[in-house]
Amino acid sequence: MAEPVPGTTPSETLPEETGRKFDLKVIFPAIVLILIAVIGVIAVSYFVDQERQREETQWQLRMGIVADSRFSDVDRWLNRQLDELTGLAKNESLQIYTDQIAELSADATQSDQVEALRDYLRNLLTVTADRTGFALPAPASGDVPANVAEAGLAGLMIIDAKGNVVAASPGAPPYSGELQTFVSAQTQGQRAVSDMALNSRGKPSMAFVVPILAAQTEGAQATQIGIILGVKEVEEEIFPLLKQPGETSSTAKTTLVRFKDGRILYLSPGPDGKPMQPELDASTPNLDTAFAAQKPGAFATDKRSASGERVLVTGRAFQQVPWAIAYTIDYDEALGAAEARFRNLTIVLLLVVGLVGVIIIAVWRHGSSRRASLAASHAQQLATKFESQKNLLQLVTDSQPTQIFILDEKDQYQFANSQAAKAAGIPNTEMIGKPIVNVLGPQAAKRYVTLSHEAIELKHEVSNVARLDEGGKVKVVQSEHIPLKDASGNARSVLTVERDITDVVTERERRARTLNQLVKTLVDVVDKRDPFAAQHSSRVAKVARSVAKEMGLTEVEVETADIAGNLLNLGKILIPSEVLSKTGQLTEAERDMIKNSIQTSADLLQGIEFDGPVVPTLRQAQANWDGTGQPAGLAGDNIVVTARVIAVANAFIGMISDRAFRSALSVDDAIENLMKGAGKAFDRRVVAALVSYIDNHGGRAELERQ
Repeated sequence: MAEPVPGTTPSETLPEETGRKFDLKVIFPAIVLILIAVIGVIAVSYFVDQERQREETQWQLRMGIVADSRFSDVDRWLNRQLDELTGLAKNESLQIYTDQIAELSADATQSDQVEALRDYLRNLLTVTADRTGFALPAPASGDVPANVAEAGLAGLMIIDAKGNVVAASPGAPPYSGELQTFVSAQTQGQRAVSDMALNSRGKPSMAFVVPILAAQTEGAQATQIGIILGVKEVEEEIFPLLKQPGETSSTAKTTLVRFKDGRILYLSPGPDGKPMQPELDASTPNLDTAFAAQKPGAFATDKRSASGERVLVTGRAFQQVPWAIAYTIDYDEALGAAEARFRNLTIVLLLVVGLVGVIIIAVWRHGSSRRASLAASHAQQLATKFESQKNLLQLVTDSQPTQIFILDEKDQYQFANSQAAKAAGIPNTEMIGKPIVNVLGPQAAKRYVTLSHEAIELKHEVSNVARLDEGGKVKVVQSEHIPLKDASGNARSVLTVERDITDVVTERERRARTLNQLVKTLVDVVDKRDPFAAQHSSRVAKVARSVAKEMGLTEVEVETADIAGNLLNLGKILIPSEVLSKTGQLTEAERDMIKNSIQTSADLLQGIEFDGPVVPTLRQAQANWDGTGQPAGLAGDNIVVTARVIAVANAFIGMISDRAFRSALSVDDAIENLMKGAGKAFDRRVVAALVSYIDNHGGRAELERQ
């Protein structure tokens, strides 16, 4: 018991001592715990809010990428329609004929000439409409009664400067009413796109206008002589562009809407599959599509769909038309799980704060030392684990015949296998941390540095094939440069894998040279035996190659057309020379020999292995589009595309070449004959590609040089 203070009684001293103990051991720790709790609650609230913002930002980025992608596809589609018509409007023959029709129409004595010009333009429009989709697909059997003509709904037409229709493709709609009003409202010399509207059979339809300028002479100023008007149904072309490839969300939806006069019209089909409905007031509270149309590029998480669900939404607006794209996803699917996680996280963190506050004073010394011990033990375990993984990675990569190394964003080695070290001439342990320029030298390192930076910038793998000079010998290497992401998701380093493909490339080039030499030798043999058709095969091959490129065929198909064209007349080596050089009337047997020479060419080449279908191309080169050729019954798209190209090129070169029994036709006469046979003997698309090559891509000049 404590001694009493002099002058006081024991009963007067005890309460003061008890009060001082309570103040020091209870009140102070309580205040500390309260402060810790308050700070903890604030920290938890801030942390959860930051997590929520980060989650919303991630969704904003993801949805923005999809919205940009769908917007770009639709915008490119709109421009592609105008570009197709612009390419047609720049056709010099079309410009000249349109101008001539305007001049000759006033002279009644020139009606036959005018009609001939119109026929050419109609054929050109028909071929272009079929190629570019400005024509209705053929109706299914039974859709249209045989005795009822379907109204024109889609097609191409040429309108002169006075507003008269010069020529139109079959099925083109009447030039009147809203269509004529739309054209009249356009600024001269400008391209234009109409808004979407339902045509007479309830299908979304659009019109496109481009100007036709007069064919220019040197020093003359371009003047507009008319327009090309294209009308097409767009449902099957534009609406599929709204679907994002690889979309995994069940509620994500891209909607195409029109924002005009304070109204929102849903252009793309709704749940019932019907397009261009419903139409809502843009002032509807929190309407997702109104937000997307009025604030393109913005992002919101509190908007409502037309059916009332809360959604995340972002939008993009078009310049050429009063449209917008609204990309939405249900809030519950996007952020519902995150919100539940945030609530649970808040509860858990608050409990943790409370628990820490209760025990922090009692165990802080013991806890701090124990945590330090555990951290050291854990760090040691991680170090051992990482060292084992590193050794395994080194062992695996050292067993590969390829160079494998990793460069960081400062172009320093982070890893290198034994093959990379062998190429560098130093041990891989000495390469780590050194700049590649210091190890390989500026010239050798430049290619790796450039490709690594490109991979980091593009954020995807970059491949490269390079030819290197090593001691006077050419070495061909193929390398892949793969960006590696760090914990934050950013590409900070690049994995490079390089292999030597010299033997493979050398063998492929040797085979190509051998094949070219064989083809040239065979062509020379045929040319010597048939002087009247000398150079015919090589000319067919050149035209066939150009047409195949014009059609956008693959490199293998282009090479196949070239080789098949060169070997087209190989079978003539089995025809007697006197038959090939005969200038008089051929007997039926002689005609059959010449007619079947292409099939003989295929027979002679049957056992040779080509990269492409050369032999099938020759077998089918005499097949007609309508099935009347040889082999009998083979028609349409069932004919290999390279055979369709050879058929058109062979017929064209034959018509513009002199023969023993006739003189050559002009290029224009030959094209006119081909267009008459389009859809019967020839594929319209191939004929159109030939016309485009001749008129738009220097074909006439090349033919004159041959």
